[in-house]
Amino acid sequence: MTARTGTIAFVGQSRDLPRLAALAAVRAPGWRIVDADTLGDPATVDVVVSWRPAPGSLDPFSNLKLVHSIGAGADNILEYAGLPDVHVCRIVDPDLADSMAQYVLWGALHFHRQFDAMLRDQAGKTWRRVSQRPASSCTVGIMGVGVLGAHVATLLAHAGFRVSGWSRSAKTLPNVAMYHGDAQRDAFLAQVDTLVCLLPLTPDTAGILDRTVFDALPHGATLIHCGRGAHLNATDIQSALRSGQLRGALVDVFPQEPLPATDPLWDAPNLIVTPHIAAVADDDAIVGQVLDNVRRLDAGLPLHAAVDPARGY
Repeated sequence: MTARTGTIAFVGQSRDLPRLAALAAVRAPGWRIVDADTLGDPATVDVVVSWRPAPGSLDPFSNLKLVHSIGAGADNILEYAGLPDVHVCRIVDPDLADSMAQYVLWGALHFHRQFDAMLRDQAGKTWRRVSQRPASSCTVGIMGVGVLGAHVATLLAHAGFRVSGWSRSAKTLPNVAMYHGDAQRDAFLAQVDTLVCLLPLTPDTAGILDRTVFDALPHGATLIHCGRGAHLNATDIQSALRSGQLRGALVDVFPQEPLPATDPLWDAPNLIVTPHIAAVADDDAIVGQVLDNVRRLDAGLPLHAAVDPARGY
């Protein structure tokens, strides 16, 4: 592979970065690829590959041209205070969409088939046949119908669920009842049995999973949250679970990660905690897309999965 003059630095708040840097060095032996421990002269760095760069960590890179997220989201990059005017890209992995759809389908079935009730019965050694209904009697509503949301909606519809979707602007999707904008949000929420959050994180969506949204759902609805941690109002979800407004919740992303052992969400009633595993891109896919975008950057070509900072995705 032809050598390049710039340096690619894998730096940020993720334990995966050194491993990914090592894989990139194998895949691109003619390139200078470093991590936080082998950084060297920051003036040579023109590409940073990162997840949640620490405050001030990008400031020394005076010749930066591209910051590439290692995940499907770029909000972890865009929230960096003083982010320079450079290209920002994220990962789009076809397997990521399948992984997310499988996670949501598992959650929807868990609540719809009342496995949550059966697990509580098992803990009390109680044999009780809870009522069962066809999937067609249950509406799964998806907030955020982008690439991932559309894929999730399609799988749920194929599984027999009624599916609805809500997005900021008008969209259409086969076999999905679509709503959009603030004016239609309450109507969307009012007919949802299980709410799925797959929104991007923007100033408009930060903290969106709050009391207002939970109270607009039918009493006893359930939540599957695998969007962004900052969408969730932790106090309000605990209140909704304690009151029964939410019958249960499956949460994969949190305002603070890892979730501290002292966080009350661990003990919130009928809440399942998963450690940000709903959809994790394959190492080869991450490195392959990063290196391809670096080649495109060097050739002056449009970058794949580029992010519009104004929209946040």
